[in-house]
Amino acid sequence: MKILVTGAAGFIGSQLSLRFLARGDEVVGLDNLNDYYSVALKEARLARLEGVEGFRHARMDLADREGMARLFDEEGFDAVVNLAAQAGVRYSLENPHAYVDSNLVGFVNVLEGCRHGGVRHLVYASSSSVYGANTEMPFSVDHNIDHPLSLYAASKKANELMAHTYSHLYGLPTTGLRFFTVYGPWGRPDMALFLFTRAILEDRPIDVFNHGKMRRDFTYVDDIVEGVVRVTDRVPEADPDWTGDAPRPGRSTAPYRVYNIGNNQPVELMHMIRVLEESLGREAKKNMLPMQPGDVPATYADVRALMEDVDFRPDTPIEVGIPRFVEWYREYHGV
Repeated sequence: MKILVTGAAGFIGSQLSLRFLARGDEVVGLDNLNDYYSVALKEARLARLEGVEGFRHARMDLADREGMARLFDEEGFDAVVNLAAQAGVRYSLENPHAYVDSNLVGFVNVLEGCRHGGVRHLVYASSSSVYGANTEMPFSVDHNIDHPLSLYAASKKANELMAHTYSHLYGLPTTGLRFFTVYGPWGRPDMALFLFTRAILEDRPIDVFNHGKMRRDFTYVDDIVEGVVRVTDRVPEADPDWTGDAPRPGRSTAPYRVYNIGNNQPVELMHMIRVLEESLGREAKKNMLPMQPGDVPATYADVRALMEDVDFRPDTPIEVGIPRFVEWYREYHGV
């Protein structure tokens, strides 16, 4: 296939692009290389791709309406995986317009490109943050998500609603993927594992929010990539059993699906820190703090729908994934 991967210089996007290329797909990797975090890290990820046959980088912003329309018109994509977004719950508290430009305006441009470009399947990143104030565990795609707790979460819920509208009105097959706390080599510097590792190695205290009483469904990046590939290959169809009398949020009479991709094994934050300390051979100095606005105390993915439809569930434990991250971190930073 010819696949557009947006956010191709990102954590997940770069590794997903490598996977598509390895199986013989042609990949156009779109990324604007913004400075939300280290541009050097993004360029290093991109460098791994640019030497691979079948890859081409398109430096562009999703919010560039004319540029996006031209790209879709010229390329003729079979599938699109939209991973580009303004990420981060905490950053959204101070920079709301960045989320509107990228996650709303940009996503409309992707939808319009898919609609007019005859794309056979749009897969897009949502987030576990859409579950917001919901406390029923594990989080299921059939649960209500009407109470997001951050603008980032609200923008991701909006993406799901916008995608459904295009699936309904124009028959565009769309699949949303709610990622749960992705970690691993080449990860984002604003995520807890990266921040903790840097601080511990520099002998600085780590900020432990909610006094460590957090639980996260840490999901290793290779598992995320495997799930995305399988979902991309499975074009959704209308569910003939769907009814408005008892609507299932993850399905529709339109060619629309939503899945959780999480490890289905929530881990206490303090246990994650202990595994990291063992991997680094150092003990962390801990700065215990209250929970930040926009955060939730726990995440836990119900992945039954993913298993039923693509026969896959993430299963890499942090005792395996964190040492792999630490090995990469030491090598990349020369520590």
